[in-house]
Amino acid sequence: MGTPLAERLRPQHLDELIGQSHLIGKGAVLRRMIDSGRIPSIILWGPPGVGKTTLANIIANTLNAPFYKLSAINSGVKDVREVIDKAKNNRFFESAAPILFIDEIHRFSKSQQDSLLNAVETGIVTLIGATTENPSFEVIRPLLSRCQVYVLKPLEKKELEQLLNRALTEDIILKERKIEIKETDALFRFSGGDARKLLNILDLTISSDSVGDEAIVITDKMVTERLQENPAAYDKGGEMHYDIISAFIKSIRGSDPDAAVYWLARMVAGGEDPKFIARRLVISAAEDIGLANPNALLLANACFDTLQKIGWPEGRIVLAETTIYLAASPKSNSSYMAIENAMAKVEQTGNLPVPLHLRNAPTSLMKELNYGKEYKYAHDYENNFIKQEYLPKGLKNSRFWEPQSNPAESKMNDLMRKLWGNKK
Repeated sequence: MGTPLAERLRPQHLDELIGQSHLIGKGAVLRRMIDSGRIPSIILWGPPGVGKTTLANIIANTLNAPFYKLSAINSGVKDVREVIDKAKNNRFFESAAPILFIDEIHRFSKSQQDSLLNAVETGIVTLIGATTENPSFEVIRPLLSRCQVYVLKPLEKKELEQLLNRALTEDIILKERKIEIKETDALFRFSGGDARKLLNILDLTISSDSVGDEAIVITDKMVTERLQENPAAYDKGGEMHYDIISAFIKSIRGSDPDAAVYWLARMVAGGEDPKFIARRLVISAAEDIGLANPNALLLANACFDTLQKIGWPEGRIVLAETTIYLAASPKSNSSYMAIENAMAKVEQTGNLPVPLHLRNAPTSLMKELNYGKEYKYAHDYENNFIKQEYLPKGLKNSRFWEPQSNPAESKMNDLMRKLWGNKK
């Protein structure tokens, strides 16, 4: 079997990499570092197929640095130490520090990550970690503090179109064939912003036709039929778990416990990381159930903790209990919307000064400047409440939290109206 299309088209230089212009476009932060010949240790965070591994290879080639690669799936502490020893031997014979690329660094245990610390801190290696998971949860704090985190984004439609055109005009095999792309909706929908997946789908669709002089006309129907015949072809590397976790969370949000527990079973049967599922349950409890049932967040956190204590396979029962509870709970996204609204206002208004009466006054100079002078201590007043302004000047009477129609939030809203009147 020949080299896959995605591998044949793997970019070798920055200018060939499609997407991520916010990082590697002209004047962008990572582009400037690479062009200067020096980069710090970094973690590339993003979904599959957006160029994390490719970018690491390009950085090493551009900097002319020794390049070591480990996969967190099949590497242990011993492997890490062996690579670091090799890097030490090369360190003083090369112009640039050796680069250690760790794919799926989120799968490294604490001890494995600990073994990297000294080498990263002393500059024996420049670490490039790739992860599809939030590094704040999966990378230990000491290592995270020594790295810059850059977020890679799924490819947009115009970038997928650019990649598709490159495949048809530059690939050594496809450019010799008569291929007409009549429709692209299915190609782009199934790829989901994943460059590798798009090329795999294209490869599958075209390879299903015999080589000949007759033109291949690619339509949405053709792509859909080919993928149904080969359900695993566009899910290399277990990437379908992003589709299934999406269905799982949407089933919880839609208050369908049967569908939610079905998608949970699909993940359990597929060998999904239980912590990955538990984290999504915690997020769902806050984002989708929220103040309508605050106990949901407590249960989701208890689920996460319990998984660590009892392990697998009994942990699947805890996940099922939490999943059904969240799906059957009343729903509210008012907390999510409140922080979104507040963040939008912060972006619009910038860093407004804290009102003087809300500032602490630990020094005599601050007291002379009236820091905290007119602050009213709520507990000194009836019902532990006194009306005063807590927002910066210019944002008076701004509303960010809009309570939704459920018993819990209605009760909160009644209290706010009683205390604040029409202001809240």
